[in-house]
Amino acid sequence: MTRNLLAEALGTLLLLVAVVGSGIMAERLAGGNIAVALLANAIATGAALVVLITIFGPISGAHFNPVVTFYFALRGATPWRTAALYIPLQVIAAIAGVWLAHAMFDLPVLEVSAHLRDGPAQWLAEFVATVGLLLTIAGGMRFAPLSTPMLVGLYITGAYWFTASTSFANPAVTIARSLTDSFAGIAPTSAPGFIAAQLLAALICWPLLAWLFDPNAS
Repeated sequence: MTRNLLAEALGTLLLLVAVVGSGIMAERLAGGNIAVALLANAIATGAALVVLITIFGPISGAHFNPVVTFYFALRGATPWRTAALYIPLQVIAAIAGVWLAHAMFDLPVLEVSAHLRDGPAQWLAEFVATVGLLLTIAGGMRFAPLSTPMLVGLYITGAYWFTASTSFANPAVTIARSLTDSFAGIAPTSAPGFIAAQLLAALICWPLLAWLFDPNAS
C-alpha cells in the first residue's frame, strides 16, 4: 500500500505542476493571446496525463482524482478503505503541486485565486466534462486497456476547448487551483459548484456505465 500511496501522491502532484506550471508559462509567452495560452495549457496537461497514467497506472491505478476513486469504489473495483486513503492524499498532493509550480516560477507560494467561474453554464460544463472523463476511462478499460492513458490525455486536451469550464473534472484539482491566482486559477467561491457537478456526474455514471459496458446487457 505504501507504493500505491506514493505513486498516487507523485502522480497527482506532477499533474498539478503540469496544469499550473504550463498555464503560467503560457500566459507569460502568449503576449495576451488567451487562445494560444489555453492551447499550450491543454496540450501540456494532456501530454503529462498520458505519461503519468502510463507509469503510475500499474502501481496505484493512476486515479489522481477523487471522482475517479469514488467511481471505482462505487463499482467495487477499489476498496472503500483504499479510497479513504487515496482521496485526502490526492487533495494534499494537488495543493503541493500548485505550491511547487509557484516556486519554480518565482511566484508567492501562497495565493488565492480571484478568477470567478460561476453559474449554471459552468456547472453543466463540469458535469459534461466529468461524465466524458469517466466514459473515456470505463470505455478504454473495457475495449482498449493499453490505450487508456492516451485516450484520457486526448480527452482532457479536447475538453479544455469544448467545455465552458475548461474541464477541471477533478475535485482535488479544483481545490488546488483555487490556491493559484495564475491562468489556471478558480476562485474559492466558485469551487463548490464545480465539485458538486463532478460528484453528481460520478453518481450518475456508476449505474449508467456499468450497464453500457456490460457485455451481457441487451
